[in-house]
Amino acid sequence: MKYQVLIIGGGTAGIMTAAQLKKAKKDLQIALIEPSDKHYYQPAWTLVGAGTFDYEKTVRQEADLIPKGVTWIKDKATGFDTANNKVKTEKSGDIEYDYLVVAPGLVMDLDRMEGLREALGKGVVCSNYTDPKHTWEVLKNFKGGNAIFTQPTGAIKCGGAPQKIAYLAGDYIRKNGLQSKTNAAFITPGTTVFAVPEIRETLLKVLDRYQMSFNTYMAPVKIDGKNQKIYYQYIGEEAQPPMEHLNKLGAKILDDGLIEVPFDLLHLAPPQAAPEFVRNSELVNAEGWVDVDQYSLQHKKFPNIFSLGDVAGLPTAKTGAAVRKQVPVVIDNILKLMASKEADNKSYNGYSSCPLVTGYGKMALAEFDYNNNFTPDPKMKLMLISDSSKEHWRLWMLKKYILPYLYWEKMMKGEKV
Repeated sequence: MKYQVLIIGGGTAGIMTAAQLKKAKKDLQIALIEPSDKHYYQPAWTLVGAGTFDYEKTVRQEADLIPKGVTWIKDKATGFDTANNKVKTEKSGDIEYDYLVVAPGLVMDLDRMEGLREALGKGVVCSNYTDPKHTWEVLKNFKGGNAIFTQPTGAIKCGGAPQKIAYLAGDYIRKNGLQSKTNAAFITPGTTVFAVPEIRETLLKVLDRYQMSFNTYMAPVKIDGKNQKIYYQYIGEEAQPPMEHLNKLGAKILDDGLIEVPFDLLHLAPPQAAPEFVRNSELVNAEGWVDVDQYSLQHKKFPNIFSLGDVAGLPTAKTGAAVRKQVPVVIDNILKLMASKEADNKSYNGYSSCPLVTGYGKMALAEFDYNNNFTPDPKMKLMLISDSSKEHWRLWMLKKYILPYLYWEKMMKGEKV
C-alpha cells in the first residue's frame, strides 16, 4: 500500500488535514490511520463535568467523519521506517507514503503518578479528561470539605481545562450554599494562573469570588485514593511553600519533604505524553514530542514529514483552536513540496485559544500567540463583545452552542472557520 499523503490520527488534526487537503487537490491519494470507531468533541467535556451538557452529544461515529475519497485504514500505527518512507501498523503491514502527517494526539500517562491508576474515576477522585460523567456525580454528591483542583508537571492538552472545572465547581458550591463549609484550592506546579496578563487579571477576580486559594510550585507526585490524600513536591526556590492557605486544608509537611493534602473532592488532569510508538521513535525532541519547526510544522530532520495538534512539540497550548490555524500551514507546505518548491510557509505564530468558562453562564476567551500576546479575533465585535478577556454571557453561548456546531458542521468538513 502506498499513498501520496498518509495521515496518522483521526482526531481533530487528522480529519481537518484530510478534509482540507482533499478540497485543495481532489485527485490526491490520501489515507488515514485511525483504530477508533468513535470521535469525541472533548472541549464540551468541561461542561459535561458540570452537568450542563449532554455527554452523548459529544460523540459521533468516526466513519461518518472520514472525508469522501480518503482511505480509512482502521488500524494502529506501531512505528516508523523513515529511511524507506513507511509507517508500521499492527495488522496492515507497512504502509508507504510520499508525505506523512503525524497527528495521533496524546495519551494519558497514568503510571507517571503513583496511585493514580488505582484512584482515578473511583470515589471522589475525578477527571474531565477521562470520565466527565463521573466528575458530575462527584460534584453533585459533594457536601463540603476540601475541594482540590490540580494538574501535573509537563504539557497537557487544553491547559485551561483544570481551571474551568474548578470555576464551575466553585459556582456550583456557592449556588448550593456550601461555600461556608468548603475549602476550595487550585494547586499547580506552574508559576501563574495564566500567562496572558489580560486574562490573568480576570481569573484572579474569579478565584476571589469563589474564595478559592491559588497555590503555585506544587507538583503532584502521589495519590492515596482510599484515604483521600494527595502528595505534592514543592518545586519553588524556598525551602518550603507558603503554608497560609495549605494550613486551612489541614496539609502537613512530612519527613521526606512531601506535602500531604487531604481531600473530599479531587479533580485532576492526569500526566500526559505522546503515544508510545511516537515517543520511542526518532521523530521526537528531548521532551518526547514530535520535533517540528514551530512556524512551518515541518519536521526538523525529515522534510517530507509534518506534525500538528497535541503530539507536536510546539511551545503553545495544545487545543483544537491551535489546530485550526496549523492545518492550512501544513497543507500549503505539502502542496509546495509536491510542486517541487520549498516548504516556506512559516506563518504559524503559535495561535491558540482557551475558552475559560468561569461559572454557569459566564466565560472569558483567551486567544494568544507564542509570546503570550492577547490576540482576540476581530469577529468578537460581531458578537457585540468589546473585550473578550472579560467575562461575558455571550461567550458562554459561543462555548455551549456555536463552537460545537462549527466543529461538527464546518471544521470536520474541511471548511475554514
